[in-house]
Amino acid sequence: MIRRILTCSFLAAAALMTGCASVPMATPEQDAAAKSFAVTADKANVYIYRNENLGGAVKMPVVLDGKIVGDTLAKTYIKQEVAAGSHTIVSKAENDAELKFDVVAGKNYFVWQEVKMGIWMARSALNLVDEAQGKAGVAECKLIEGAK
Repeated sequence: MIRRILTCSFLAAAALMTGCASVPMATPEQDAAAKSFAVTADKANVYIYRNENLGGAVKMPVVLDGKIVGDTLAKTYIKQEVAAGSHTIVSKAENDAELKFDVVAGKNYFVWQEVKMGIWMARSALNLVDEAQGKAGVAECKLIEGAK
């Protein structure tokens, strides 16, 4: 009986993670411009990227400093320009993952939105990564429309 319940739970979770979802995508020109990694002197860029296929069809809302900045899917990223200082990112999934970090103007920051298997749906974790890993991760992804 327990085996049957576990099997049904796994199948339900798999079904939830393989549904069809979409988000509006930026133009190829906007994507290329964001991937130039140019930074204005008085701001910092924060790239939140999801370069995995696990839970690919599950939208994960991303909140930056209390404001929803977009929903990610597999192989997508969000770019936000922020002022120097302390910032908080929240990734909403089966859990709410939170990352607090400080930024300095004139620099790029990269946050990997890691997807993990959850009980009922995908879970997420947020990881601040170094520039080399971040640029490589963003290069695998496409920019979401409206994310600046």
